[in-house]
Amino acid sequence: MTDADDVRRLALALPDVVEIDSEGFDFRVAGKGFVWSYPERVPGQPRRIRTDIAVLYVGDEAEKQALLLGEPELFFTTPAYDGMPLVMVRLAQVDLGRLTELVTDAWRMRAPDSLVGDQAGG
Repeated sequence: MTDADDVRRLALALPDVVEIDSEGFDFRVAGKGFVWSYPERVPGQPRRIRTDIAVLYVGDEAEKQALLLGEPELFFTTPAYDGMPLVMVRLAQVDLGRLTELVTDAWRMRAPDSLVGDQAGG
């Protein structure tokens, strides 16, 4: 079980990460978002920032579908993210090791090659 504090600690431990001021959490590298809190939209209600759910960049549609189909207890999506390489992860359902892998992979896909090369061994 993990939470927003774990996401924040993991993201900020990566090189050149900036936290954007938001109601929840929002992390970027080289100006590109890689993990942020889920802005839930329910018709007829104001947008609600869900810090118990992280939106993660996953790279491509194939990886997105593999996560959604392979681990539906952890991952989901909404029609608003159709066609985008993003999934939502339920933080209460994911352990710290897996969250570390997910956040690091999202960062690697968005970071400049020069930064990713520095992290290859670690």
